[in-house]
Amino acid sequence: MRVFVGTDHAGLDFKEHLKQALTEAGHEPVDCGAFEYHPQDDYPPFCFEVGERVVTEPGSLGVVIGGSGNGEQIAANKVPGVRAALVWNTQTAQLARQHNDANVVSIGARQHSIEEATALVLEFLRTPFSHDERHVRRIGLIHDYEQNRHRPAGGLPTRGDVV
Repeated sequence: MRVFVGTDHAGLDFKEHLKQALTEAGHEPVDCGAFEYHPQDDYPPFCFEVGERVVTEPGSLGVVIGGSGNGEQIAANKVPGVRAALVWNTQTAQLARQHNDANVVSIGARQHSIEEATALVLEFLRTPFSHDERHVRRIGLIHDYEQNRHRPAGGLPTRGDVV
C-alpha cells in the first residue's frame, strides 16, 4: 500500500524511522516533507499535501506527525474527503479504521516512544474498515455535510435504518 507521510520539525526523526518501518512492512512510503529541520516551520502545508495525495489516490492511506498530533489532525481534516484520526493507543488506532474508515492517521511524536508510535501507525494501516451499515451511514452523513452543509435532523436513524 502507498502511504503518504508528512510532518513538521517535531516529527522529523520519527518520520525517518517510520519510512523504514513501512518499507519493512511491505508498504510504499511517500515522503511529503519536511525534508530538513526548521524549528519554526509550519505543519499545515505538509498535512494538506498528505491529505490531497490520499484523496486523489484510492487505496492509499496517510500519516501526519507533529508534537502532539492535534494540529496535524485538524489541518488534514480540512482537505475534503479526508477522515483523519488522532491515535494514542491500540484501540483508537483500530477504531479509527473499523468504525470511521479513517484514511489519515495523526500521531504525536513527542507523546510516544518511537517503537510505540510505530506500532500504532502499523496497527492503523493493517486494520480494515468494518463496512457495518451504521458506520457506512454515519460516514455518509459526514460526507454529505462536508459537500453541501446539509445537516440531518435529530441524529437518530430513520425508520428502517440499522442501528
